[in-house]
Amino acid sequence: MHQRRLGSNGPLVSALGLGCAGMSECYGPGDDVESVRTLHRALDLGVTFLDTAATYGFGGNERLIGPVVRERRHEIFLATKCGISGGAAGTRSALDGSPAAIARSCDESLMRLGVDVIDLFYLHRLDPQVPVEESVGAMARLVDAGKVRYLGLSEAGPSALRRACAVHQITALQSEYSLWWREPEAQVIPACRELGIGFVPFSPLGRGILSGTLTSSDAFARGDVRLHLPRFQGDSFKQNLELVAELEKVAKVRACSSSQLALAWLLARGDDIVPIPGTKRRTHLESNVGATALALSADDIATLNATFTLTAGFGERYPPEFMKWVDR
Repeated sequence: MHQRRLGSNGPLVSALGLGCAGMSECYGPGDDVESVRTLHRALDLGVTFLDTAATYGFGGNERLIGPVVRERRHEIFLATKCGISGGAAGTRSALDGSPAAIARSCDESLMRLGVDVIDLFYLHRLDPQVPVEESVGAMARLVDAGKVRYLGLSEAGPSALRRACAVHQITALQSEYSLWWREPEAQVIPACRELGIGFVPFSPLGRGILSGTLTSSDAFARGDVRLHLPRFQGDSFKQNLELVAELEKVAKVRACSSSQLALAWLLARGDDIVPIPGTKRRTHLESNVGATALALSADDIATLNATFTLTAGFGERYPPEFMKWVDR
């Protein structure tokens, strides 16, 4: 697989990464054996950019991928995140971007992963109670200590990005971005390009809706996060499925899957964009990797842009209590 540079002076990573969260939470029961096989298959296919977080599975995801990371460390560019604190009975209680919490989270992630250094360390969400300069300052000290190589932010707006970069270079911004959610194009991606920050789209397949395989929320397993997301409920879900039907028409003409088409569109948005589709199955991984060989024509892109406009999606991304965690 070809590589892309994260940011203007950052590292080279695989053009497509692998989001690992779904192996431990979000989309129904996990399968650790298949997840580990998927990790190895990803590396065999050249997908070397692995993304996890302290909060995924409440540390369980880092423990799951740790043995694979240690076995094949020289092949992997490893990203994890701090900044979301755990509450009682396995709940996410609050944001915590304090210097003490960041330092503690880094040490705990290093221990769970079983490595000496994290390649890319993100602040998972900005803590409104802590100036971004303080949070990034604490992360920069981890770079100085040799525990972290590069710094990133997640779901940060242009103002916060500029303030952060005044303290230490931010290598990557991770935020939701897909055909279905194009809001970052208005201000966030231009700010990243101004500041030399790479852009890492999470949920590049719209939490599965752009795969064309979802037909009803009745199919979601117990514990599936989509049961609680407004975009997958009621009329919003029906209208979003109608949008996806248009994607499937183009995919049929191109003789590819809807997922591949959606990822190819993202890859065509710029060489500074590195999507991290998540999966816990080798079949889905292999299909996603196929998108890197799919070249879209100007007509393909124009058709998709006309259908999936900047405001085409229906429904909020999160319930109100979690929308407060998104910096705009």
